[in-house]
Amino acid sequence: MASDTSTEVTFSIAKPADLDTDAVMRVYETSGLAERRPLAEPGRLRNMLDGSNLIAVAHHSDVLIGIARSISDFSYATYLSDIAVDSAYQRQGIGQELIRLTGETAPQAKIILLSAPAAVEYYPHIGFTRHQSAWTLPARRN
Repeated sequence: MASDTSTEVTFSIAKPADLDTDAVMRVYETSGLAERRPLAEPGRLRNMLDGSNLIAVAHHSDVLIGIARSISDFSYATYLSDIAVDSAYQRQGIGQELIRLTGETAPQAKIILLSAPAAVEYYPHIGFTRHQSAWTLPARRN
């Protein structure tokens, strides 16, 4: 899909119930995020969406082209878990606008994210500061 500049990209905050799992999956696949998300398990992806309480989205001609999926307390911390923009729309400021809208929706909260390896150099350019003491614990699979 090529981007068409004749129709404006719109941004909004979405409720999990309003998001189509297949549309989100398509954005993850076309963005390059798919290799690090459980797209082979649609139920798990649905649970990820339903467990999020702050989701910014971008649409072009009513087609989902970008998503910033977060968990926030709206007061101290917002964990930006996923930021994905369809590759046909990348490098147009859409991801940056999704992050801006996320921050605007929870203005007192610091945005925290774990970068995809290919994006490590991107985040400092849009105002993020690298934090050297982040830790992760692998999920326990039952």
